[in-house]
Amino acid sequence: MEDLGSMSTKAGEAYAGKRVLVTGHTGFKGSWLALWLTSMGARVVGVSSGLPSDPCNFSVLGLEDKIDDVRCDVRNLGDLRDVFEEKRPEVVFHLAAQTLVRKSYDDPKLTFDTNVGGTVNILECIRTAEDLKAAVIITSDKCYHNVEWPWGYRENDRLGGEDPYGASKACAELAFTSYVQSFMPRTQEQKFPRIATTRAGNVIGGGDWAEGRIIPDCIKALTKDEPVNVRNPGATRPWQHVLEPLSGYLWLGANLLESGEFHGEAFNFGPDRRASESVREVVDLLISNWGSGGWAYEKDESEKKENVLLKLSCEKALYRLGWHAALSFEDTIRMTAEWYKTFYDGKADMYEFSLGQIAEYIQEAGRQDVAWV
Repeated sequence: MEDLGSMSTKAGEAYAGKRVLVTGHTGFKGSWLALWLTSMGARVVGVSSGLPSDPCNFSVLGLEDKIDDVRCDVRNLGDLRDVFEEKRPEVVFHLAAQTLVRKSYDDPKLTFDTNVGGTVNILECIRTAEDLKAAVIITSDKCYHNVEWPWGYRENDRLGGEDPYGASKACAELAFTSYVQSFMPRTQEQKFPRIATTRAGNVIGGGDWAEGRIIPDCIKALTKDEPVNVRNPGATRPWQHVLEPLSGYLWLGANLLESGEFHGEAFNFGPDRRASESVREVVDLLISNWGSGGWAYEKDESEKKENVLLKLSCEKALYRLGWHAALSFEDTIRMTAEWYKTFYDGKADMYEFSLGQIAEYIQEAGRQDVAWV
């Protein structure tokens, strides 16, 4: 196993020994966050309604034996209150959501109930939790009203969302602002709890098997020696490895624990503005790292709108938090391919391998003097 001493960071020091509740801990980002927090010495409680896929990164990593794994649907306020009262979290990361744009067209009510109603339930628990000190509410870059301009959206730009998913995330942001202003107003010396929201998107990395996402679609095809079907090869996204936004969430949470300076604010976390690449370039580089395979254009007959261009400005995170992305586009794809190749080879302990990728990421961020390291 990677020497955990090499994984020590300023952000990690804030969570050692603390009770940290992660909603959506069985999901792609949530499972990586639970893994990272556990390596920091946090006492992690995970809240989720179930496993999102088969296989599932949470199970692949064996996290059910390493954290307090609780089955609870965030849409049920009563059950959620019981979890807060029993577990008495000091820090909360809220990631539980319906995360798929295309699924939001098929089941808009589920999407709004989970992403808006679930967030309101979390905020209800947060405002009355006696031991809670800090909470980070994760929404999405899709919360912005996207007119597909070539520069990045800033945190004070207009919220919107034409599809149910984007609209639900914009509504979650509005609910957050309402709760802060109504029940937790910012003061010069903000008392606990201190809360903030984060917006990130186009997150890739090992352990994602969700339907309709480009990397899982590629891996499913490549493992079967089939061509990858690509709907929108020209669509451009600011791709980032899963560890990039997670480092931002953790550093923001650490700062909330330290002071009330960022209470009630929103932060974008994304790659360097030059890191936007087309879906075609992602698929080509992934196939190159995989060592074999090809792709074919598949016309999208669904008539469901998907944005062609969406960028975030992360200048606020840089200047206020000292945070910036550390991985190149090439390293992002390489680490993603290596994770899946290692998993399907079947010879490695994926818990240990994933910790190794976290250590590699920390080392690279340290070389770049990122503040959280």
